[in-house]
Amino acid sequence: MTTSAAFDAVGRLRRRERSVGYWIATDNPVGTERIARLGYDYVGIDAQHGLLDYRGWLAALLAIEAGGRSAGLVRVPANDLTFIGQALDAGAHGVIVPLVDSAEQAAAAVRACRYPPEGGRSYGPMRAGLRIGPAPAEANAHVFCAVMIETLTALENVEAIAATPGLDGVYVGPSDLTLALGGASSTDPAVADQLDTAAGRVAAAASARGIAAGIHCPDGATAHRRLAQGFTFATVSSDLVHLEQAAAAHLAAARN
Repeated sequence: MTTSAAFDAVGRLRRRERSVGYWIATDNPVGTERIARLGYDYVGIDAQHGLLDYRGWLAALLAIEAGGRSAGLVRVPANDLTFIGQALDAGAHGVIVPLVDSAEQAAAAVRACRYPPEGGRSYGPMRAGLRIGPAPAEANAHVFCAVMIETLTALENVEAIAATPGLDGVYVGPSDLTLALGGASSTDPAVADQLDTAAGRVAAAASARGIAAGIHCPDGATAHRRLAQGFTFATVSSDLVHLEQAAAAHLAAARN
């Protein structure tokens, strides 16, 4: 993907055009490069729960760029100025910020993504300057900022969060939200209807404010259903999950 094409991918996210992404949880840049060649609109790097340190983020972003077909996003470890700045300086086209419960916290995430006077990001673009350019205003215009809705407090405040000036999107974390809704596990079917209702509320709040609405999905079929529900971008599973599933399926086929 060229720099221009990467900007187009981020632009499609902002314009609420349907986008499908993939999730990277392992520090495996060669595998990440192969994923990035498949045609996903974006590849998300999990710096919160994934098995990557900062060098892993950087290697994964390099691999995504080498793959040439996807924009790179990073789910940062926390709503923190330093983490967000590091991800963007390493060349991420945007960030997904976890555990945001209020409009005030969403505003802090937005500020961390923008250089002054719009925000508080420290100037030192490193790799980002190679593709976005050194001008702060240009960087501010191209960085994608989404915050996660994954607690009952966030769900209660989702309309106010979605109205945060400068916010580009909201992103449902279904595992944590399922637990918050009383699920006995992160995929408890007993609260599936409640999760669907909550997800619909998030998608509606984003639509009302004209921002992107994303959600993490266990598989492509679920991503298709969520996009039909009103979400504008959906992430499919992860490399670690698919590695285990593929190995188990081949083992079962060989033994049977």
